[in-house]
Amino acid sequence: MAATDLDKASTERAVATSVDPAEVPSAAWGWSGESRKAARIAAWVVVVALLGMTIGNHQGHIEDIFLVGLAGLMALLLVVDSLTQRVPK
Repeated sequence: MAATDLDKASTERAVATSVDPAEVPSAAWGWSGESRKAARIAAWVVVVALLGMTIGNHQGHIEDIFLVGLAGLMALLLVVDSLTQRVPK
């Protein structure tokens, strides 16, 4: 048999976010979003790692072209992202 009593109101403070907790469960814990700074740092680490992969005993240097090209593309995107964040909206 189902209970007919209503749940008691929570005495905890509600976290004011612009995200609906029904759609994003972590919003109820007080954090919901992205860490842009952490993502940028991780992307720069990947750029350095790609450039570091060019060191080795490569016979043909086709893979070096792809590694440097991809690292350059990522670096360009990071610089453009950094510059566009500084422009006021």
